[in-house]
Amino acid sequence: MKNLAVRTLSGIVLAAVVLGAVAWSPWSFGALLLLLLVGGMHEFYALAEARGDRPQRLIGMVTGAVLFAVNFAFLSGSAGAAGGLRPLLAAGMAFLLLLLPLMLVCELYRRGENPAANVGVTLLGICYVALPLTLMAYIPFVGRYVWNPWTMLFFVFIIWANDVFAYLVGMAFGRHRLFERLSPKKSWEGFFGGVAGALVMGYVASRCMGEAWWVWIGLALVAAVTGVLGDLVESMFKRAAGVKDSGTIIPGHGGILDRFDAMLLAAPFVVVYLWFVL
Repeated sequence: MKNLAVRTLSGIVLAAVVLGAVAWSPWSFGALLLLLLVGGMHEFYALAEARGDRPQRLIGMVTGAVLFAVNFAFLSGSAGAAGGLRPLLAAGMAFLLLLLPLMLVCELYRRGENPAANVGVTLLGICYVALPLTLMAYIPFVGRYVWNPWTMLFFVFIIWANDVFAYLVGMAFGRHRLFERLSPKKSWEGFFGGVAGALVMGYVASRCMGEAWWVWIGLALVAAVTGVLGDLVESMFKRAAGVKDSGTIIPGHGGILDRFDAMLLAAPFVVVYLWFVL
């Protein structure tokens, strides 16, 4: 009961922080994404180190932050007119282009047994954590080019609806294992229950947003399926590292990757989907 109380209370606080940051302003939303990026990359590199790899933490995390900052500055227009924006974008792109050779040079002095694996896992941390969180910054702007937090809020609600309905249906009717090697408790019944819950939330979003129902039903389907795969991907990394949770920052829930794994994989698919339909 004590663990349930801690888990419930921390879940409520986490939900309030996430929803509040998204709804308040673009700046609070950006700050939230940046915090998740830094914390998520820290956890991912810790998982890699538990496997015996030696990622270049500092370079990887700085690169992830620069990637996010350049894109967020472009979206928010914080650099002013095009003339003021151009130097910032040029500096960020120059840094990103020099990333790989810089990593290779660093490996010369680290004397690692497997330098290719070290560079590879560093780049994977950027692709797995920093890139999806950077793309999430585009969700409130896609198709409208103005700040609209409701698009992001309903994306979050769809992911949560998928998780909740998958858990409830899986507990009640789960018989056939979905991916027993990585997640013994997940079932096909729970998977389809989660998709159904996500589709219902997608329809609710279409009604609230006053947009075509098929747009949000499609988004919900994309987010639900890729979100489940995101959960399995994170389970794959944790099993390889031999740990139960990616971290301990969220009492009763584990780490940042444990709570946002579905969004990390779903975000790129959702952004591409929105680019084509809006």
